[in-house]
Amino acid sequence: MRGTADEGFGKVADVFARNFAEFSELGAAVTVFAGGRKVVELCDGLADERTGRAWTEHTVVPVFSCAKAIVSLCVHLLAQDGQLDLDAPIARYWPEFARHGKETITARLVLGHRAGLPVLDASPTFAEIAAWDPVVAAIEEQRPLWEPGTAYEYHGHVFGFVLGELVRRRTGLTPGAYFRRVVGEPLKLRAWLGLPAAELPALARLTEAEGRPPMPGPEHLLTRIVTMNGALAFPGLDSPHGWNDPELLAIELPGAGAVASATGLAGLFAAAVTGIDGSPRLLTPDTVTDAVRELSSGPGWLGFDSGARWGSGFLLDSAFRPLPGPRSFGNDGAGGQFAFADDESGIGFAYVANRMIGHGDERANRLVRALRDCLG
Repeated sequence: MRGTADEGFGKVADVFARNFAEFSELGAAVTVFAGGRKVVELCDGLADERTGRAWTEHTVVPVFSCAKAIVSLCVHLLAQDGQLDLDAPIARYWPEFARHGKETITARLVLGHRAGLPVLDASPTFAEIAAWDPVVAAIEEQRPLWEPGTAYEYHGHVFGFVLGELVRRRTGLTPGAYFRRVVGEPLKLRAWLGLPAAELPALARLTEAEGRPPMPGPEHLLTRIVTMNGALAFPGLDSPHGWNDPELLAIELPGAGAVASATGLAGLFAAAVTGIDGSPRLLTPDTVTDAVRELSSGPGWLGFDSGARWGSGFLLDSAFRPLPGPRSFGNDGAGGQFAFADDESGIGFAYVANRMIGHGDERANRLVRALRDCLG
């Protein structure tokens, strides 16, 4: 195990070590900020088992739907600055969106997975997804699957494209470029929507744990949600345009395509609620209060209750994702990654790994529980 854990945070280090002994960890990292200062930065194992390359504090890895943290943060920053009203119709900023029953859909409904747009009827190709505008056009033609606001279901990739297009309409920048300009570059965070080619030598290679359950068939709504109707393989790590493919990771896929280090992701959440290394906090207390108001929980439109609770773009404290308190908010990723912030305790946390375990993965939850014990 490489790195450090300050006095008082030893339980996090202990659980991180036990995860390697008790789970099929390959490589992983955990970082914790407290009060804007880094108090835990640990890593262990291999970034690439083919070459034996070790995981370091600079290693980055696909973090899947932790991407929603980046696009949600961007949207909340714009709302905080008065450039976007989360409760106004999206059509105020994007007139072409107001078609086929979407006239009253707000950014808030998308942030809470309540807009009726979990998946598209259209089946864009990989090239069209990479080009962005064809997906935007398909969203404009999409009819909601249910009356907006009356139910919820995880919005997968559509979440990122709708909110990302709002960012583009308000700033002139794609969400990945806006994030790097206003947050990533000023704070030197190793987190991207669209991985630069220069970072490829630091990229960890994903693997799957044995016994990972298969996805339902291609016509199942869940499979359609996570693959954009088959254009993206899932998990499909080494398929054409799989999640180890630099071409995939280079495009802006704002619902699920972020790449980050543990410290970059933890730094993002810490920056939101405390600032880091002397920088001012990004989100005001009022913005956090707005973000952590529960919008969705219980059984989704498909009838399945994952146990998750959703605020505006973020997961909230639940048995599914235990967090320190009612002002905690986070996002997770399909590979087991998880990150959160809490402005009452002043914490920013992230765990990332390259061995994908699947549903019921407890590695991150064990670390969060250990951190809660450290906080007392």
